Amino acid sequence: MQPNPMRVSMEINGAEFSLETGRMARQANGAVVVRQGDTMALVCAVAEKKRSDRDFLPLFVEYRNKTYAAGKIPGGFFKREGRPSERETLSCRLIDRPLRPLFPEGYRNETQIVAFIISADTDFDADVLAITAASAALNISDVPFPEIISGVRVAEVEGQFICNPSFAQREQSSMDLVVAGTDEIVVMIEGECREVSEERLLDAIDFAHGWIRKLNAMQRDLKSRAPAKPKFAVEIATQDKALLAEVEALVGADLRAAVRIASKQERQDAVEALTAKVKAHFVDATGAAKPGVEEAFAKLEKQTMRAMILDEKRRADGRDLTTVRPITIDLGVLPRAHGSALFTRGETQSLGTTTLGTKMDEQKIESLETEFYNKYYLHYNFPPFSVGEVGRYSGQGRREVGHGKLAERAIKPVLPTIEEFPYTIRIVSDILESNGSSSMATVCSGILALMDAGVPIKRPVAGVAMGLVKEGDRVAVLTDILGVEDHLGDMDFKVTGSRDGITAFQLDTKIGGISRAILTEALENARRARLHILDKMAEALSAPRAELSPYAPKIISIQIPVQKIGELIGPGGKVIKKIQETTGATIEVDDNGIVYVSSADQASGQAAMDIIKGMMTEPEIGAVYHGKVKSITDFGAFVEYLPGKEGLLHISELEHFRVGNVEDVLQMGEEVDVKLVEVDGRTGKVRLSRKALLPVPAGVDPEAARVDRGGRGGRGFDRGGDRGGDRERRRR
Repeated sequence: MQPNPMRVSMEINGAEFSLETGRMARQANGAVVVRQGDTMALVCAVAEKKRSDRDFLPLFVEYRNKTYAAGKIPGGFFKREGRPSERETLSCRLIDRPLRPLFPEGYRNETQIVAFIISADTDFDADVLAITAASAALNISDVPFPEIISGVRVAEVEGQFICNPSFAQREQSSMDLVVAGTDEIVVMIEGECREVSEERLLDAIDFAHGWIRKLNAMQRDLKSRAPAKPKFAVEIATQDKALLAEVEALVGADLRAAVRIASKQERQDAVEALTAKVKAHFVDATGAAKPGVEEAFAKLEKQTMRAMILDEKRRADGRDLTTVRPITIDLGVLPRAHGSALFTRGETQSLGTTTLGTKMDEQKIESLETEFYNKYYLHYNFPPFSVGEVGRYSGQGRREVGHGKLAERAIKPVLPTIEEFPYTIRIVSDILESNGSSSMATVCSGILALMDAGVPIKRPVAGVAMGLVKEGDRVAVLTDILGVEDHLGDMDFKVTGSRDGITAFQLDTKIGGISRAILTEALENARRARLHILDKMAEALSAPRAELSPYAPKIISIQIPVQKIGELIGPGGKVIKKIQETTGATIEVDDNGIVYVSSADQASGQAAMDIIKGMMTEPEIGAVYHGKVKSITDFGAFVEYLPGKEGLLHISELEHFRVGNVEDVLQMGEEVDVKLVEVDGRTGKVRLSRKALLPVPAGVDPEAARVDRGGRGGRGFDRGGDRGGDRERRRR
């Protein structure tokens, strides 16, 4: 049977955006190819029709770059794609987060979304395209996904918003914003900004929402053209209301007291004791816990916690809705780290460290579109002990990658330029305690560690996580949420920024979406909380330290002409290696001619820099140099007057009197002051004089002393020519 593809399209940012189905992967429940420009992604949706026994939605999202998409062959021994890169992992999360809350409540069927990037140009990124394609694939399939959502990226260039910008436009943009939503409401936002205002961010979200509605209409058009697939029935466990009432009667009062315990561990212990009491009370004939009793208790706990917040405006730890938990800061806690800070907010604690490196420490990033090197990166670690649990140490999961990237984006806008600070910067955040918003604690500890290391950041940045409890028209926006408020609430909205504006954000919801009114309130409360946290940070350290750690490498830089890079490196690296061996410094050169000299001490670095400066200095007639004799011939000596540059000190230019043997005046390796008297305009060879710096002896005519006895012309620039000239004179 020949494929019968259905296709819809529209124009976005000067390029055709299209959705197609019916050509590829027709045995998947739903498959859609999305394309903008020459970037294409095949997105497939598959689901099991039988309900799993998991107590959560088993949604698995995979995002894979195919190197053939960019006309490349994978590196390595096996020459095939390997484990997902960090960027692929982040793209998985970008697709998962807006889809997950929109599946039917109680849906527990294993569901998988797979996105293959099958063509990649140098204009458009496939990650945000895959959000729309995933929704389209689910909607044309028999999987019971009731909503239509789309995702777009927004840039702002010269005050104008652009939908799905090119890579070049993103480089010029003041923001990189990804928004996903339905026609009515925003489901997810994520991105970074160069300190933009809350109002401007809201305007960008509104702009994105307009395009989202257009893409949703496209999906409906595609669905109307595709063969109809009835949605399979969803097996959802019903809640036994009578059992819920009995559980409430047994432990309701105790549970209301337990959720008011401020300490996380004590609160969890109290709740677990009540869980055990319920399971022991409600048993079947075999003595096992009655089916549904744990679910009933979990629902009662959620109702109790949310009612306390909505009715009393009180939270588990006793705070009101807008108060930030107590903050303590300890600086320089690690004596050998280049910078360190222990940031504790309530029961969340991050140990932030900054390590300064050289160009050799840059992180190489390979993508379908290009390869580049990062001079700044942040790593986030979440060990199990931070929440009092036992767990495996098997590398970073998607959550750790996502949280680390959010904190990395938050700090990036305030870092110094490479010209201002020629170091590679690595920040590590080890979460030692966690009870809500460890990624925001990472931002704070990371900034403080940078300042403790003496990194000249533009301004401090802080972050806070906002939550939400919404029941009908009753709404409570929570500042600095606890772990339980994240778990039982409806929103996790992380916002970071300086006093001047927002630098990064990430919004996830567990309900249908968030209105502009709620976003506005959340952003304003987040701004106030951020300023409070920044005040606390300023009390601990108001500005970067004046000096770097004594254990940090010493790096100095110089700009040299690009055409002289080869001269500095030398044949096979001979010249640069010799400088490094002589001084003990490390020298690195980039393609733009910036030379970085790093060393363990200032003296070694300065010695290498002096040599480089000397090599780059152009010979100046009349200038005096302190040189070194490198070789001696019968017609003179060759003197290194600048690093890597030699000139001829002819025998006639040694003294005011006739010298019969060069070694009567100079020895190999001897240091000597010389004056540069001539540069051959054709060959660039240099002629030096020693006698020009010596006083004229008594009885010697000064004018005669200045006369070049050999005459001006072909002598003194070519070793062979000079040698031949002397032999000819001896014969005469």
